[in-house]
Amino acid sequence: MAEERPPRLVDYFVVAGLAGNGAPIPEETWVPEPSGPLRPSRPAEPITDVAVIARALGEEVPQGYTCIQASAGGHPLEFSAGLLGGTQPVICYRRGRDKPPLVELGVLYEGKERPKPGFQVLDTTPYSHSANLAPPGPGHPRTYLTYRRAAEGAGLHALGITDLCLVLPSKGEGTPHTYCRLPRNLNPGMWGPAVYLCYKVGLAKANTLVYEAELLGRYPEEDNEAFPLPESVPVFCLPMGATIECWPSQTKYPVPVFSTFVLTGAAGDKVYGAALQFYEAFPRARLSERQARALGLLSAVERGRALGGRAVRSRRAIAVLSHWPAFPAFRAFLTFLYRYSVSGPHRLPLEAHISHFIHNVPFPSPQRPRILVQMSPYDNLLLCQPVSSPLPLSGASFLQLLQSLGPELAVTLLMAVLTEHKLLVHSLRPDLLTSVCEALVSMIFPLHWQCPYIPLCPLVLADVLSAPVPFIVGIHSSYFDLHDPPADVICVDLDTNTLFQTEEKKLLSPRTLPRRPYKVLLATLTTLYQQLDQTYTGPEEEASLEFLLTDYEAVCGRRARLEREVQGAFLRFMACLLKGYRDFLRPLTQAPSEGARDVDNLFYLQGFLKSRERSSHKLYSQLLHTQMFSQFIEECSFGSARHAALEFFDSCVDKVHPEQEKPETAPLVELEELSGSELTVFITPPEEPPAPEGSESTPQYCYDGFPELRAELFESPQEQPGALPVPGPSRSAPSSPAPRRTKQEMKVAQRMAQKSATVPELWARCLLGHCYGLWFLCLPAYVRSAPSRVRALHTAYHVLREMESRKVVLPDEVCYRVLMQLCSYYGQPVLSVRVMLEMRRAGIVPNTITYGYYNKAVLESKWPSGTPGGRLRWAKLRNVVLGAAQFRQPLRDRQRQQQQQQQQQQVSAHQEAGISQTESYLERPSPTRPLQRQTTWAGRSLRDPASPTGRLVKSGSLGSARGAQPTVEAGVAHKMPPDLPPPARRSPMESLLRPRERPGSTASESSASLGSEWDLSESSLSSLSLRRSSERLSDTPGSLQPPSLEILLSSCSLCRACDSLVYDEEIMAGWAPDDSNLNTTCPFCACPFVPLLSVQTLDSRPSAPSPNPAPAGASSSKDAPVPGGPGPVLSDRRLCLALDEPQLCNGHTGGASRRVESGAWAYLSPLVLRKELESLVENEGSEVLALPELPAAHPIIFWNLLWYFQRLRLPSILPGLVLASCDGPPPPQLPQAPSPWLTPDPASVQVRLLWDILTPDPSSCPPLYVLWRVHSQIPQRVVWPGPVPACLSLALLESVLRHVGLNEVHKAVGLLLETLGPPPAGLHLQRGIYREILFLTMAAMGKDHVDIVAFDKKYKSAFNKLASSMGKEELRQRRAQMPTTKAIDCRKCFGAPLEC
Repeated sequence: MAEERPPRLVDYFVVAGLAGNGAPIPEETWVPEPSGPLRPSRPAEPITDVAVIARALGEEVPQGYTCIQASAGGHPLEFSAGLLGGTQPVICYRRGRDKPPLVELGVLYEGKERPKPGFQVLDTTPYSHSANLAPPGPGHPRTYLTYRRAAEGAGLHALGITDLCLVLPSKGEGTPHTYCRLPRNLNPGMWGPAVYLCYKVGLAKANTLVYEAELLGRYPEEDNEAFPLPESVPVFCLPMGATIECWPSQTKYPVPVFSTFVLTGAAGDKVYGAALQFYEAFPRARLSERQARALGLLSAVERGRALGGRAVRSRRAIAVLSHWPAFPAFRAFLTFLYRYSVSGPHRLPLEAHISHFIHNVPFPSPQRPRILVQMSPYDNLLLCQPVSSPLPLSGASFLQLLQSLGPELAVTLLMAVLTEHKLLVHSLRPDLLTSVCEALVSMIFPLHWQCPYIPLCPLVLADVLSAPVPFIVGIHSSYFDLHDPPADVICVDLDTNTLFQTEEKKLLSPRTLPRRPYKVLLATLTTLYQQLDQTYTGPEEEASLEFLLTDYEAVCGRRARLEREVQGAFLRFMACLLKGYRDFLRPLTQAPSEGARDVDNLFYLQGFLKSRERSSHKLYSQLLHTQMFSQFIEECSFGSARHAALEFFDSCVDKVHPEQEKPETAPLVELEELSGSELTVFITPPEEPPAPEGSESTPQYCYDGFPELRAELFESPQEQPGALPVPGPSRSAPSSPAPRRTKQEMKVAQRMAQKSATVPELWARCLLGHCYGLWFLCLPAYVRSAPSRVRALHTAYHVLREMESRKVVLPDEVCYRVLMQLCSYYGQPVLSVRVMLEMRRAGIVPNTITYGYYNKAVLESKWPSGTPGGRLRWAKLRNVVLGAAQFRQPLRDRQRQQQQQQQQQQVSAHQEAGISQTESYLERPSPTRPLQRQTTWAGRSLRDPASPTGRLVKSGSLGSARGAQPTVEAGVAHKMPPDLPPPARRSPMESLLRPRERPGSTASESSASLGSEWDLSESSLSSLSLRRSSERLSDTPGSLQPPSLEILLSSCSLCRACDSLVYDEEIMAGWAPDDSNLNTTCPFCACPFVPLLSVQTLDSRPSAPSPNPAPAGASSSKDAPVPGGPGPVLSDRRLCLALDEPQLCNGHTGGASRRVESGAWAYLSPLVLRKELESLVENEGSEVLALPELPAAHPIIFWNLLWYFQRLRLPSILPGLVLASCDGPPPPQLPQAPSPWLTPDPASVQVRLLWDILTPDPSSCPPLYVLWRVHSQIPQRVVWPGPVPACLSLALLESVLRHVGLNEVHKAVGLLLETLGPPPAGLHLQRGIYREILFLTMAAMGKDHVDIVAFDKKYKSAFNKLASSMGKEELRQRRAQMPTTKAIDCRKCFGAPLEC
């Protein structure tokens, strides 16, 4: 499969500004003034000087200076008024453009501090007197003004102080909007009011015309279908409009201004933009006389005379649009393009660099974690893969939020956002607005802001400030030079760290927040705020290549850590704020009605409010009635695209403890470890065009400004081999629920597995839970292939209940989730409600994803009609029939007593008849009543008293426990009379000690075949269809034939390190709790190895017609019954044991030769298999699980799934896939029709799970149970190919069995150890002593008659007894130890033992 192409970093490149086609600018395109109260016009020149004069000393205001005589509220100002010796100082200032403007002011208390670096102290007046502002007298520090001036050559557009004012707090005056107030009092004396100096910083520009920006160019020209270019992009690139300005001719061009913006689609998806604004020359010829006069190009006195020394400039912007907030990379790329356009000449056109960057620079991925883009020999940028976090990716910068606002104001804004106030954020730095506004909407996670949100609002959209709905808007501070903000809006100035609000819209007090979570949040933010200054790095340093390759990761790592800590502080607060909210969710349990989606029906608001602190009720009352909380409850109730993030938040809620006064030690955001790859992908600049031979290429591209884009100069994208885009995976169609777990669920499952691995019982149940999870992942394909989808869903529900009854450790809720979504798709809401009740009964609280699937199933499915209809009538009829049956029960009891009396009278007659009558009954054909083989100890018949037909059942078997339902696995097509007399009872030890003595007059002995215990109807015969596994097949000759395809599976694996066989439960016990580790641990040598799952298929279907088919296995035993004959008599022990072998079926051999195919694949842990299966379904869809190509395309996954499903006796379509894969490609079927190869005849495929290996090693020592069968002349599946040691005689086997029968297991172990001899000279058994004795006992006595739990207790006692004399270490070296507790628990948890 070709490698999937990574997503592009940039989608579009655009140029915005005034149309440059040379046509005159129409005057009607001026930007209309936004609505709102107008402010008086402000002076256009900045403040360049400030002075202090002493009026008491006769000083006057210098020429050109303006004196501040009143406060901002109009109150008179008199410093040191009425004091003897007071100088009555007054502050004056001067405007102009003859020198750089002032950019910052300060107040200095002499003797208490030193001036700040770069500040100058105003210590004298223009008349050389002291400029001390403080009143005279002891105890008053001398107070002076300080100032800092802009650097020389800062240009016309440098920020500067544009206005000054003084405020008197004692008169109720506050800091004016957009002003910065100095914290020091100018009148520190005891007399007079406190006076504070305020100043405003801004851009002082004059002679400017503002127009709406237009789209001048774009690349690519065609829209992407998934993401068309929005029409409003130009106005966001130039939010304050495309301006035409008049400058002095000698003015330098200002530094380009970088800005960012966010566009929100109708579906809530975000598109990030980055723009670079710069100035270019504008021709005067395009201006009308009125426009030229407005710009100051024409004399106002002499009409039409042009003024000299003027230059006309226009503002233009270049921008990129992307789905990724990689703002630093965008800034570097746009800056490179701007420098490229103002320098030259160049050999490549500008269009080549644009198209090269868009087509060849991808977004970093785990395969490409670092991308170094070399744009030119001197310009480069580094892209790093974002830290994988469960929180949604955004352009937020919590560090800039905290640095601009401080801890207290940040918490205040959090409260404003939670209560949905109108919030206006403004700054003179447009690149700061987007990052801070993004942080404001991210700090309330998991809530999602639902109201208008414009992080950088253009001037043409400023009317949104008058909207009657809550909003979060960011705007340039120059907007307030002409307009006052609306009265009901909370304004936040990022440049002065101030918040402005009116009394009518005043925020709640922070005391209304939950007390302890608020205290922890404020303390954490204060601590982090103090660490910010240590992480600053200048932009010049960051631009160097040496910094990118050496210190970039260290510095950015510190910033990223602080960023995560600030974000984690807000996340903890939100988790404490909404702690326990899931307890008040109201699930839908009946047919939905109008208003089912209302928050009152989905959430218990009053109950949640009463559970909170009383002091916080006012806050919660406002929060619960916000739009974002209603949307949050709806997303939790019905699911959404944010389900993974909401599920992560639920895990955070479980971790936090609101009652604590300190944060938790473990961070809430656990970052995923990246692949650890240090790979850096280097992207070279675009190639230069080849020069003609014999000549050098000369530069031919030179620009006076940013050029008009030419389509023929763009490079066409080159399709690279191996990087073609591949179709996306099949995304959870309605019939194919998404089995993918979230990353949070995977983490929880991994931690649960690690915890369970330390407890043996929990580890077995953990593996079992993953096995059931595998089955439910395959459930969509199973239901889709079933003839009756509704019956299949009910089957899955019964499997769910069986799973709960086994007390499994579920790693997640996928089992319930898949069934709920299938119920939704197939219209079974009632069953979905039953599944939810089962979850509650099991004590499982559904997470956000499962809860959403459930409510969707209940809400969107078609409910049955409310009228009872025929269902009630059938229920009444059923009750009548059951009642009549209860009345007839005494009559049946009387008839049964009469039959028993008649049978007792016939017993004596049969005893006189003897064995001859018994044989006559056995030879009499009777095709109407099938019987199961009798395997009781004494050989007497056990008749089911509840059976009216008098059929015989196998004592102690599963069939007798189930009421002896008719089955086909018994395989004996003979009848025994219901009045057969019971023969004489024999001791069980006699048959063990003398297995070769078979008196012809005795009845059958105990079946000793290990295969006899395997119930073919429930396990070996796969439940391919939805019929009951115990459904009786027809008594036709075809139904008694051997299966067409027999599959043998074995997980027994050989450890190469110590040449020992490791069995299934030991392999399970040795697995690691890791979903990427294929190894298990050998219980004998503790070496890791990969276990193998051996597979052997026996195909009996004829490949071609043969006139004389050779019966398989006919020559294996001369005593084999003749095909078509009456079958063996039950008294013949050897032939009865042969019934369980695959060569014999129902008393005769197969009629055709078998094609045998073998293979071995890795035996995967359920944890590993689940991860692989999820990856397969995600990449190829769940439909692949029902295709006949699955066994060949993904054999490891297929055979492991078949093993586990057969191990747990779960219905499956997998055996049918084996049959279909052998038949070739199936014919095309209708989309909704079930595939015929998935529901074949159950008797056509037989799956047998074997405990031991499929093919023995002839060079090894044969197992004892095989030797027992050889000595007993019992036909076996595989004849032992190698020699048999003389010491392993029948006498030894009988002695071992005698000791086991007399509860002397220690003697049996000692006898075997003595016979084998000490290593390395003695015989080497691949199986341990425990396994040899256990298999021998089960082969001799029958698995149904061996209690393995009791055997384990006896063997453990024997091991301890021998350890006292021989030592445990020696017993372990000779492999006499029993399996570990974990292995025994795995065997118990996974059901009955397997066959050999």
